[in-house]
Amino acid sequence: MKISWIFDVISPFTYLSLKQLPQLPKDVEVEFVPVLFAGLLNHFGHVGNAEIPTKRRFTYRYVLWRARKMGVPMKMPPAHPFNPLLALRLIVAAGSHASAVEAVFDAIWRDGKDIESDAVIADLAKRLDLSNASDALQSPEIKQKLRANTDRAIALGVFGVPTFVVGEELFWGHDAFEMLLQYLREPALFADEEMKRIDRLPSTAGRLRQK
Repeated sequence: MKISWIFDVISPFTYLSLKQLPQLPKDVEVEFVPVLFAGLLNHFGHVGNAEIPTKRRFTYRYVLWRARKMGVPMKMPPAHPFNPLLALRLIVAAGSHASAVEAVFDAIWRDGKDIESDAVIADLAKRLDLSNASDALQSPEIKQKLRANTDRAIALGVFGVPTFVVGEELFWGHDAFEMLLQYLREPALFADEEMKRIDRLPSTAGRLRQK
């Protein structure tokens, strides 16, 4: 079985999700799909957690607590949010393979490095055997691939990162991993009458969106 893992390196929760991947069944193949989270936010009219001061503080404390509880080493980078574009392009240029994804995530979230630093990007590029990295990161083909990934995620209805895509089903957030595992084992549990009913649940109230 092949599933898609939609991610952006800007998300600390995606780092935790990455560390959960070894728990997937052995017959599951993961497709790594880097996207620009800001593109999802803009499309759906959302704001990021870090854009609300009290939510920002809670988010950082919660993700660090979760990492410690999971036994995952974690150190926040020098600043957050940061610009993830070069890091994402680096992953794309390296073929979006697991080793490249893990190297970049570990540099940011395990080692606390500044991914906007030219020196950090150059070091990662060397470790990933990328020659002419500066040219590759500015390549129109690499930029287009990242845009295409983001457009694809939006078309699938992906609204946040990390998200697992299994067929037409979306599993958002590292804390939905247990739900994903059960779905892979027992998909019929997610097709009972109550699950079907809530898919059609009407809305009787709403709020005005600010423009």
